Amino acid sequence: MKRKILAALLASTMVLSLVGCGGGSSEAPAAPAADSGAATEEAPAAEEAPAADAEAPAAAGGDETLTVWCWDPAFNLNAMYEAEKVYQKDHPNFKLNVVETPWDDIQTKVTTAATSGDLSTLPDIFLMQDNAFQKNVMAFPDVCMDLTNSGIDYSQFAAGKTAYSVIDGKNYGVPFDNGAVVACYRTDILEQAGLTIDDFTDITFDQYIENGKKVLEATGKPLISMQAGECDLIMMMLQSAGASLFNEDGTANIVSNDTLKTVMETYKSLKDAGVLTEVNSWDEYVGDFVSGNVAGTINGCWIMASIQTAEDQKGNWAITNMPSLVGAANATNYSNNGGSSWAVTTKCANPDLACDFLAKTFAGSNELYDNILPSGALATWAPAGDSSAYAEPNEFFGGDAVSAKIVDFATKVPTNITGAYYYEARNAVATAITNYINGADLDTELQTAEQTVNFNMQ
Repeated sequence: MKRKILAALLASTMVLSLVGCGGGSSEAPAAPAADSGAATEEAPAAEEAPAADAEAPAAAGGDETLTVWCWDPAFNLNAMYEAEKVYQKDHPNFKLNVVETPWDDIQTKVTTAATSGDLSTLPDIFLMQDNAFQKNVMAFPDVCMDLTNSGIDYSQFAAGKTAYSVIDGKNYGVPFDNGAVVACYRTDILEQAGLTIDDFTDITFDQYIENGKKVLEATGKPLISMQAGECDLIMMMLQSAGASLFNEDGTANIVSNDTLKTVMETYKSLKDAGVLTEVNSWDEYVGDFVSGNVAGTINGCWIMASIQTAEDQKGNWAITNMPSLVGAANATNYSNNGGSSWAVTTKCANPDLACDFLAKTFAGSNELYDNILPSGALATWAPAGDSSAYAEPNEFFGGDAVSAKIVDFATKVPTNITGAYYYEARNAVATAITNYINGADLDTELQTAEQTVNFNMQ
């Protein structure tokens, strides 16, 4: 399995090197349809990180500088600079060398370093897309340090978020940004149908459809739109019941996945009822809820930044949890979409310092999370939700303390199995739902999707 994943990542890296350096991508590079046959030696297992110490030692020569790779200056780089300031209060000689590096470039550089056997080109710490963690650690077990006994208290993070960077029971990442799902609604549109945000809180998708019909009848507006050919909502619905597209052993779990079948049927019901409409691009999707063509949206909490660009709608928005699946075992009103986590490389010249820095900042500082909250960086570190900054009312969303609410949502997100071939499976399911909506047989489409994933893995 490791060799197949490695071949997939190698092919992806070749594609990325051809297209050049771009902005951060929302997805990890996709694997090719079949094993390229590239043979490599099995890499040694990653070293286990030492427990973080209250006085983390400096590297040889007294150097207390760590190099970090991440993307998005206003979000991720800003968070690192703020973490540096917090840590410097007790470690005045500490410095960060933060290098802006798009995600696609990070993936390329990690792949190149690992396959060449020369990890000296890697930084001490880098940011990794959550859904790419499984594939990278399995393909390159010598790159990321085992942080299980590093002194980081993982019990204080949302379990669903932490699970992305857990491989074979070991922790390889420090959770960062929050991708907890929120359901956002225009309260002024709901009022025209005689509804309030309470009518959409802790409900099922059956109730959601009934409410949506009332809104459609009263206003002519669907509740939400989604981008055609994508399956963000499908994946959110699936995780809300703790279900996955893979089994624990890494095999595809599509044909016999009763929860997935319920999700697909529910999605089609939303569209058939007119409660959900599909658009052709991301820009159209955002434009729909910003312009008031739809009454709201369901997505990761980061979507709130786009909503707030419509300044004339201040006070007319509210958030709550997402609907739950009817008939699905372990159904909840909580899920996740998107996010990244910090990894420490085995090349790190001072792992004690790196682990202590992360433990005292991203895994231990209310001050840090208060400082980066204005940039939209919401924590998955549960104690942050208890701070006064998170309790501040957000006037755009009706004066609700939305930050604290989202951190609470994150703690309730069920864990799921990402799998090394997450994006391949996701794409196969996206094709299946499109064909099913257009009249194809659901069982046949699920069978085809699983065959596609199995082919990719073989």
